[in-house]
Amino acid sequence: MQKRISSLPFHDTAEQAQKLEEVIQSLRGQAGAVMPALHQAQEIYGYLPLEVQKKIADGLDVPLEEVYGVSTFYSQFSLTPKGRHHISVCLGTACYVKGSDKVLDRITQKLGIGPEECTEDGLFSLTACRCIGACGLAPVMMINEDVYGRLAPEDVDGILDKYAE
Repeated sequence: MQKRISSLPFHDTAEQAQKLEEVIQSLRGQAGAVMPALHQAQEIYGYLPLEVQKKIADGLDVPLEEVYGVSTFYSQFSLTPKGRHHISVCLGTACYVKGSDKVLDRITQKLGIGPEECTEDGLFSLTACRCIGACGLAPVMMINEDVYGRLAPEDVDGILDKYAE
């Protein structure tokens, strides 16, 4: 699954910018600095917007393509912000054969976002993952730390409405 870049405008605080600059300064000139810089930047911002990747590339004097390549290759990096309520829908084999793709379709219809996207109000973000580890409850989704199993598409609206209040 290809990672998407966030279409939401990027905003950072002076404190975040200062922390990122300190990270870059501490890693400047070190071989292999891109990976730790990206890890620390994601801790600061929660994701890796293109603007942050550009700052890292400029600060470490490496091509933006290298920074982007690392950030898109490794699954632990996210290019999109996470919403206050993060939804993960399992598309692993057990969940998929029991209709998790239809549950995912209903979520995308209701929220107007696809996997690896965040609603404009920052309330919800969505990920399609390979396994949540609750195969006996298939199909399964998680919202934050709450697990919902044995789902049907018609269950989605009521569940999401509880988090929208």
